[in-house]
Amino acid sequence: MKTGALYRAGSSDCLVPEARCTTNVWERMRGLLGRPALTAGQGFLIDPCPSVHTVGMGYPLDLAFLDRQWRVLRLVRHLPPLRWAGCATARATLELPPGALDAAGIAAGDVLEWRAA
Repeated sequence: MKTGALYRAGSSDCLVPEARCTTNVWERMRGLLGRPALTAGQGFLIDPCPSVHTVGMGYPLDLAFLDRQWRVLRLVRHLPPLRWAGCATARATLELPPGALDAAGIAAGDVLEWRAA
């Protein structure tokens, strides 16, 4: 798993200061299952991943679905446990704690940029 931060592309606007990104199939399959809930400022990026579920999780998530250029295609706020969400044209999914999309000001059409820790 690699660690870094997510910024609004081409700016110094840090949207997710503590981000983790999957690097293999096993990390993608596990996702956040069995891990503690994300806290403010944390995010989990799964790439490739056009859909996620919260079956077996005890907490809700905010989600941003990204295309190959890391442009935000779709946002899902406060997805509760035992639910599914996806975007057919997405390449990756950014999982965030509930309320983080609004707190960071992430909107459809934004382009994100990964910066290694």
